[in-house]
Amino acid sequence: MTEASHTTWQQRLQAYYYLCRFDKPIGTELVLWPTLWALWIAAGGIPSAKLIIVMFLGAVFMRAAGCAINDFADRKVDGHVARTKHRPLAAGIIRPIEAIFVFLVLVGLSAGLLFFLPIKTFYCSFGAVLLAFIYPFMKRYTHLPQVFLGAAFSWSIPMAFTAAGHPLDLTCWLLYFGNLAWTVAYDTQYAITDREYDLKIGVKSTAILFGRYDIAIIALLQLLSIGLIGAALVHEDLLHPYGTIALALVGCDFIYQWTQTKTRDPQRCFKMFLHNRWVGMLIFAGIFAALL
Repeated sequence: MTEASHTTWQQRLQAYYYLCRFDKPIGTELVLWPTLWALWIAAGGIPSAKLIIVMFLGAVFMRAAGCAINDFADRKVDGHVARTKHRPLAAGIIRPIEAIFVFLVLVGLSAGLLFFLPIKTFYCSFGAVLLAFIYPFMKRYTHLPQVFLGAAFSWSIPMAFTAAGHPLDLTCWLLYFGNLAWTVAYDTQYAITDREYDLKIGVKSTAILFGRYDIAIIALLQLLSIGLIGAALVHEDLLHPYGTIALALVGCDFIYQWTQTKTRDPQRCFKMFLHNRWVGMLIFAGIFAALL
């Protein structure tokens, strides 16, 4: 283990990079795609370049901030899990106070973006900050931390609606809860990879809560997400034909994920978690084509 006091500035800079998971863009993608769904629908087509850039940077900064505060919350348990024991805080390369500093800087950068957006988005942003802060601590108190993650990841949807000057209508909340269901599904896949370690160290998750019904519940959540997102597209008259094609392809992808995860092999479950980037992309492609 490298002591924080003995690291060079280059090692610390690299540690901050890994703390923010910039080397693993999957989390940013899973936040960004629903943001773009909402932004395109709320704008009624291609939004302004300013909105796209601001919302993109917001997704990057807030996901990184969430990773920093997550590692702070998990600093005493990450060292006991094979997949996370080399994270900067667990390895002692940086101090806990530095993770808090990184979190605050990233939240500050995100707040700076609000100057380019309507005041309603500013008010909406408090929910994003609150959810990003409390989610990492939920695994100590409830078996539903994935629900809190889903709420946090989905909060970019109402923010995109307000940013585009669109009311928080039925479409917004159908997308929100559809994305929440999808997030709980893929994060449960992710949690299966750590279930053995989580049981030993007392960390809670939906993978533990669902037990032997985990794969079936994941499939039901994926089906629910298709239903809710499909209802949002129906409400906006975006289902035929491109929305239908996109959701049909998503359904095929979910079936493929089921075939790969039903054995509960940790490596396959993790691979299918990563596969969800294509789900977000397919839904966006359907919305984009329908709005052309």
